[in-house]
Amino acid sequence: MPGRGKGGRNGAGGKGRGGDVQLPSLGPLGTLRWAWTQLTSMRTALFLLLLLAVAAVPGSLFPQRPANPAVVTQYLKDNPDTGPWLDRLQLFDVYSSVWFSAIYLLLFISLIGCVIPRAKAHYRAMRSKPPRTPKRLSRLPEYGTLAVPASSGLTAAAAVKEAAQMLRKRGYRVDVRDLDTDRPSVGAERGFAKEIGNLVFHTALIGVLICIAVGGLFGYSGQKVVVEGESFVNTLVGYDSFTPGTSFTEQQLAPYSLTLDKFSVRFDRESPTHYGQPLDFTADMTVKESPDAAEHTETLKVNAPLTIGGSRVYLVGNGYAPVVTVRDGEGNIALQGPVVSVPSDGMYTSLMVIKAPDAKPDQLGFVGFFLPTAMLDEQGVSYSGDPDPINPQLNLNAYYGDLGLDDGVPSNVYVLDTEDLTEINSRNLDAGGIVLGVNETYELPDGKGSISFDGIKRYAALDIHYDPAKIWVLTFATLSLAGLAASLFLARRRVWVRTGTHADGRIMVEYGLLARGEDQRLATEAAAVRDLLQKQWLAGAGPVEDNGAGGTSAPGAGQHMTDRDEEPGASADSNAAQEKETGKDS
Repeated sequence: MPGRGKGGRNGAGGKGRGGDVQLPSLGPLGTLRWAWTQLTSMRTALFLLLLLAVAAVPGSLFPQRPANPAVVTQYLKDNPDTGPWLDRLQLFDVYSSVWFSAIYLLLFISLIGCVIPRAKAHYRAMRSKPPRTPKRLSRLPEYGTLAVPASSGLTAAAAVKEAAQMLRKRGYRVDVRDLDTDRPSVGAERGFAKEIGNLVFHTALIGVLICIAVGGLFGYSGQKVVVEGESFVNTLVGYDSFTPGTSFTEQQLAPYSLTLDKFSVRFDRESPTHYGQPLDFTADMTVKESPDAAEHTETLKVNAPLTIGGSRVYLVGNGYAPVVTVRDGEGNIALQGPVVSVPSDGMYTSLMVIKAPDAKPDQLGFVGFFLPTAMLDEQGVSYSGDPDPINPQLNLNAYYGDLGLDDGVPSNVYVLDTEDLTEINSRNLDAGGIVLGVNETYELPDGKGSISFDGIKRYAALDIHYDPAKIWVLTFATLSLAGLAASLFLARRRVWVRTGTHADGRIMVEYGLLARGEDQRLATEAAAVRDLLQKQWLAGAGPVEDNGAGGTSAPGAGQHMTDRDEEPGASADSNAAQEKETGKDS
């Protein structure tokens, strides 16, 4: 229109349809409020949960320093270009890295921000009355009517009170209203446990996260191989490998001790198809809770861990530990005692590595295998024919030189690096390999010393875990499952019953049911409510004729009516209109 100024609707002031829209400034407080709203949304929580799973992937792709620092050191040595960059990105310490911890904490805060407002809203909903009675119950998904004979002496108000009492017994929270009018009604609601279950699930999930964090901070795990007759004392130096929590202190170690008295294995000797397979492992142990406590015996089995000092001791492996004596070139004992071998098959063919760094003038090393029951095949190759030590035998190659143990670099006790060593015994040399039976001794060439096979002991590999929050993890995990089951299988339902007096004295009853969300069992609940009303008012009564008079007329007793039956030409209202009609969001 002509005559509009610059400040008009289409002027150049920026407020018109063609001008730039100027948004108001949020300010620091508004920005914080917007960030908090975004962080505590369910979409953000789900995204953070997915991001946490993705962030954990590098932990399985790259060696982790807390689990095996020697492997990480070797990886850095083998990859001098990319290794340092990966280390800067903390990919060798994924689960304690800054970025993984940030995702974890953001997910934790997001869940708390989601749960607290929902808990407040649900508390207000539980304290409020059921929604008001809709004007037209026939629009509800489940609807029906009853006609109570005038001869029953029932009034409309009394019928509403009785209906409220029946619904209360069925677990509904009821509210009787409009008793002083000619159309009294009752509103009922149940299923709050569904939302409570949802809140319990999310709260328990927060509890699980907290307990896992506590376990990661103050827990520890370690491994120890104990040979028969030897003891393990719960100190840092007593472990073969040890993985502490971030906030672990040595004072958390309970001062208990374990002694492996005997380790027994029972093998299958009856089944032709499973002959020689192990059936049972038993470790008989002497336990002391503290240095001043009395000794007592315990039995450790697979899947039957031992609990002591708040720790759980698991049996995770076993094998043979041949007892050997190594003398050096000067005739002195350089090594004496059991040496742990590593089984490689079901017949306990075991790899052997013997290191004697104290030998003079040259350090000695041996690599080979131990056979519990030595046998020869057609090609003359030795193998183990049975897992029991019926004919034990040692087959070794000998080396001398610098074993690399004096450099201060961690090395695997079950691996001998022979690159810088000189071989003095093997099948490829004139001296041949070393083959020893029990109580036999072999003199090494060139006066390098000797090795004796003195006997056999068994060993048990123990895995020791301490998690101060494990009971709480189990508790919260159980609660989360219970809450999830409640949120999935319980239904939120509302029932309204309205009564009125017909002109001929009959009490006309109509009822309707509505579910919050999808509920396939709503029709079953409607039938159950109808049965209750019929048993209360129409038990033993014959059919009642409907004269069709009055605006509150209904079909005869026992007839079920839907909104389509009552109004064939009317379509069902939209969900939004239905919500507004029933006060569902109140």
